[in-house]
Amino acid sequence: MILQYLRSLIFVGQMYLAMAVYALIYTPFVLFNRDAAYAAVHAYCRYVRWTARWMVGIRSEVRGEVPEGEVLIASKHQSFLDIILIVSALPRPKFIMKASLVHAPILGWYALRIGCVPVDRGKRAQAIRQMMDGVTAGDAPAGQLIIYPQGTRVAPGAYLPYKVGSAVIYETTGQTCVPAATNVGLFWPRHGILRKPGLAVVEFLEPLPPGLERHEFLRRLETEIELASNRLMQESGYAEPAPSNTLST
Repeated sequence: MILQYLRSLIFVGQMYLAMAVYALIYTPFVLFNRDAAYAAVHAYCRYVRWTARWMVGIRSEVRGEVPEGEVLIASKHQSFLDIILIVSALPRPKFIMKASLVHAPILGWYALRIGCVPVDRGKRAQAIRQMMDGVTAGDAPAGQLIIYPQGTRVAPGAYLPYKVGSAVIYETTGQTCVPAATNVGLFWPRHGILRKPGLAVVEFLEPLPPGLERHEFLRRLETEIELASNRLMQESGYAEPAPSNTLST
């Protein structure tokens, strides 16, 4: 365990150092070309997946048909690793993200450059207005919009309700929604340094078509994401599924 912790510490340190190095290399191009921002985040995320494999034993896999074009992706969020996997796979990813991340060095500027939508947490109505203003802005770049319907990282086995924001975006955009499940929290936790060996997976599920009624959309979204995430965790030896009330909405 001590050796794995030391390996994890080195891995985390070099991961953030590499972020600065990639930014230094790509920024002169990103200033003039948005496509360079996508190239930068793809290169960085693939680098993190590669180093995670040989430094701390986390193999990673993206399953299902990778969405392309204008589409909404509603994903389970367990740790930074599911972001890494999704971004490495999607051609033009952009996120609904916490507004505070805009001020994060390097990360914030690149997030805005690829079209991420910052939202202040707090008052629900204000947050939804911010989301919709950002999503429908005329200068918003086309791409795959990722939202975390529970609003934050959720540890394996924990329950947090699915929020209405994803349904509002789904209704307003009229886009297909692709649910995404994951088990990454078993190996890369929300907090702390220790990384555990294993196969981390993000799986894109069957799309939900446009036009579903709000309650039906949220019910299907939660059921499909939670069942698939539980299945992925059980494949990895996790014996305690999420509480049954996660599927009762």
